[in-house]
Amino acid sequence: MCKVQPPTAAGGRFTKDAFGVDLAGRTVTCPAGQIAPLRRAAPGAMAYFGPACASCPLAGQCTTAKGGRTIYVGPYEEQLATARARQRDPGWTADYRATRPKVERKIGHLMRRRHGGRRARVRGQVKVAADFALLAAAANLARLSVLGLASRDGTWVLDRG
Repeated sequence: MCKVQPPTAAGGRFTKDAFGVDLAGRTVTCPAGQIAPLRRAAPGAMAYFGPACASCPLAGQCTTAKGGRTIYVGPYEEQLATARARQRDPGWTADYRATRPKVERKIGHLMRRRHGGRRARVRGQVKVAADFALLAAAANLARLSVLGLASRDGTWVLDRG
């Protein structure tokens, strides 16, 4: 349940979502219907609309670049498009809103100064990772005890009254 950041464009212009990206055909279609081929650009590909933007009636809503609009298509474009389409589903949105506050609140608890906050108590990535893992385990155990989880005769049971 990781939210994918929506595409942005400066000045309220057309975002990349307004363009039709055909990965199989290696083309990009602009909102005005102009088609540009995808050309290799490490690590992904670029579509250059250049001369087509000069006479386009939508150019003011698309770009301010003198050379015309360019669209970058990254190596994970297909996964991003799939994730963005999934995010538009009302069921996904409801599930995300039900889960996210709990997760964000728990991360906030871990970042409190009492637990060291955003500053490491030790030096070195390995030691910092181990310290944070121990802190996360302690927070999880504290949460489980609040929920009433207890060990009875070698098994874990919910002890709620």
